[in-house]
Amino acid sequence: MSHEPRGRRSGGRAARQAERSSPSTEVQPFLTRSIAPVEIVSTEGLELIEHNADTILQEVGIDFRDYPAALTLLGDAGADVDGERVRFPRGMCREIVMATAPATYTHHARNPSRSVQVGGDATVFVPAYGSPFVFDMDEGRRYATIGDFVNFVKLAQASPHMHLSGGTVVEPVDIPVSKRHLDMVYSHLRYGDKPFMGSVTEAERAQDSIDMAGLVFGAEFVANNTVMTSLINASSPMAWDATMLGAAETYARSMQATMISPFILAGAMAPVTVAGVATQTLAEALAGMTFVQLVNPGAPVVFGSFASSMSMQTGAPTFGTPEPALVLYTVGALARRLGVPFRSGGNLCASKIPDAQAAAESMATFIPALMGGVNFMLHSAGWLEGGLAMGYEKFVIDADQCGLAGKLVKGVDLSENGQAMDAIRDVGPGQHFLGTAHTLANFETAFARSEVANNDSFEQWEEDGSLDAAQRANGIWKQMLADYEAPDLDEAADEAMLDFMARRKEELPDTFG
Repeated sequence: MSHEPRGRRSGGRAARQAERSSPSTEVQPFLTRSIAPVEIVSTEGLELIEHNADTILQEVGIDFRDYPAALTLLGDAGADVDGERVRFPRGMCREIVMATAPATYTHHARNPSRSVQVGGDATVFVPAYGSPFVFDMDEGRRYATIGDFVNFVKLAQASPHMHLSGGTVVEPVDIPVSKRHLDMVYSHLRYGDKPFMGSVTEAERAQDSIDMAGLVFGAEFVANNTVMTSLINASSPMAWDATMLGAAETYARSMQATMISPFILAGAMAPVTVAGVATQTLAEALAGMTFVQLVNPGAPVVFGSFASSMSMQTGAPTFGTPEPALVLYTVGALARRLGVPFRSGGNLCASKIPDAQAAAESMATFIPALMGGVNFMLHSAGWLEGGLAMGYEKFVIDADQCGLAGKLVKGVDLSENGQAMDAIRDVGPGQHFLGTAHTLANFETAFARSEVANNDSFEQWEEDGSLDAAQRANGIWKQMLADYEAPDLDEAADEAMLDFMARRKEELPDTFG
């Protein structure tokens, strides 16, 4: 079931805006790419990085902290365990991952028509994740609440360009840390019917996510199918902690997908060089994916990479610079050689507001992710302030760019219609194509159209209020929320979730740390 944006009120300025914003891009549950990923490193270069990553795994090792079960599992599989330091024989991790980790998997939505493929020639766009603050042009920057969380789930549900409703789209700080995962998972299942991501901040919270999903999908379905893809971050450099390992093990045992993602600020958590970051990323991810495959061979994993540069003057993360793009292209190729899906970032920026800096930096991160063959593009919409804030207007602007990208990844149409030779013959030199049968047959779908950009004359733009892109986006997200309608949900499933939440909240203490 495709979800088209609802029409705005008719007449005057609103009617003109509605006409301009009608999308001409085809709405799909996920993008299927026809263009090949950009490759920038030679086969010899990739083999060198793989060799160096195996050297890290064999000689330096990876720490598995405060999680004895992981040490036992890895030791039994042939790794050398020295305290919490684990060293892997050369090639061991690659062999295990390539033997059992699936190249693609289906991430099921509660509305089956919205299920997505992860891996292969598919790309899915996912909202930004983890911000404690939100920003909009009316109220500015403020702490996020569960109301904001629900709003962004609704916006992701309403946007035809977001393929998942996300995970921790914002941190609802008005609910205790110990309990907020329940409200977040409930919101995804109640207010959206697209795929979503589960909680990872404790193994117990991961299990709560699985149990709640079972109340909607059915416990047997969840036991045999992937209904969540959840983010598991390494404690770079070269360490995995008990929190992430516990969540990863819980999801893997239930055949839920885990996104094994080193989170690297180059210069602080990894070397300053592109090859060094790519090498360390591969080593950390291989160790994490090996653990997951030993827990449950065949459990879906995504090779994740999040690498940012930093200001050597202030230590702050920077976005839109060339080096992280080079890392992304390199690690994407490494993931394809490993035969697993690849995750990296989307529309990232350091700007505090949806301004020109935000646009420039976002495009400088989004285009490499798109062209580098990212399968699971987390942070595709809303990211501001290095991830500290989720922007309402930024969400709309980013989602618009994701919609336009859907046309790009289809590549060049070389069908008879695409070649357009009949039209060229009919028109001949010195004429125009405006009234030809070919133009009339294709005009609705010929060009992707932005839902945010304004292409009117200066006079028309001025008459309509002289709005810039952020101001137009401000009106769009408000209209999207006003028009939102919750997808159908079985009443018994809703009641079961509410009962489960009430019981769990009685059992859990209120903790905010």
